[in-house]
Amino acid sequence: MTSSHSMTPPQPDHPGPAPHSAADTYQVGDRIALEHTSDPYTRLRPGDEGTVRRYDPDQQVLEVDWDSGSRLSMLLGAGDRVRRLPGVGWQRVRDALREAGAEAGRNAAQWWAQDTIGGRARGDVTATAREVLTQIEAAAGRDIDGLPAAEGDDLAAGRTRYTEHAPPDAPKWEALTGQQRDQARWAWCDRFDDAVEAEAARLCRVVLHPDGDDRDLRHIYPDQVRLGGPGVFAGDWAWTPNAAGDMRIPVGYVGTLVDHWNGWAVFTCTRQVAQAIVADQQEARDRYRQDLTDRGLPEQVRERLVDESLARMWFDGDAIVADETRVHADPAAVHRITPDSDGRYLVMGRSWAWTPVHPYACDRIAGEIPDPPPAADAPANPVQGAPGA
Repeated sequence: MTSSHSMTPPQPDHPGPAPHSAADTYQVGDRIALEHTSDPYTRLRPGDEGTVRRYDPDQQVLEVDWDSGSRLSMLLGAGDRVRRLPGVGWQRVRDALREAGAEAGRNAAQWWAQDTIGGRARGDVTATAREVLTQIEAAAGRDIDGLPAAEGDDLAAGRTRYTEHAPPDAPKWEALTGQQRDQARWAWCDRFDDAVEAEAARLCRVVLHPDGDDRDLRHIYPDQVRLGGPGVFAGDWAWTPNAAGDMRIPVGYVGTLVDHWNGWAVFTCTRQVAQAIVADQQEARDRYRQDLTDRGLPEQVRERLVDESLARMWFDGDAIVADETRVHADPAAVHRITPDSDGRYLVMGRSWAWTPVHPYACDRIAGEIPDPPPAADAPANPVQGAPGA
């Protein structure tokens, strides 16, 4: 009687390939290096590099164009071993196409801008820039009439772009799988569209900002101003029609929101901004005085009306003096505003009706607008604009 331990299942003469996982797959264009081959006749040595030409996952046969000129295939199921080279291969091809698409997108946006909001444009370029930027910021940029967009479904164009921009050692277009061709086309097209929107938005901001600042300023839009955060502020009285009849703000002041008062904003600012507020108040008094002069009012009446309408303001050392005695008919209405320990001023907060305003509604901005924080933890307490503003 034969022992059960000697009864082993029959083994095939030529065992098939071992099971493989998703990690064992290779794509055309992947760069690999040889670790081991049992071929006794090849001149390939461990460390030699090559590019994947084709891979049969069922048979685990890897066809390679070796840099040395050899075309020896690797029988991975029979003991040949290779390793992928990091940062190269198909990902490198897609990255090259993305970079080319981004450059083409920026160039297309700049040509678009010349005819739309630039030197060759006609009409109100400011209104156009405001409309385009609003749509881009609302994530609707690709629906804007006239904004360049890539034709992702154009197969012939995809092939041409691949031929022009893929790395020299990338596989030929004809050798790509259908999935790789799709990835190649959309790598270029998606980055083209993203770059068009980004560059068009930047150029619109240059047109809209009084100083040509091309930064993304959405963090200081009125509905994004939070306690402790930056904003641009102006009085509710500041809106003035310009020559075209558009309501504009002559000057906005950069500051930090610190409180609310009767629905209005209370903010602190640097001395530079405080000096601008004082100077602009004096200019407002001078304009009103000139208007009264043009109307023929005597000097004594002019000065009384100016003082009753607009506070007198000046610096006394580091302190701001705001005299509103005639504005309120109150001899005690004299404010002395001193800087805090950080040198910041709270100019007429809880006295004047300040409100956060859109930076692109200002003809001039006093102060330096800070960059947005790298990671914004936005408290759910936005300050709304002044009623009716």
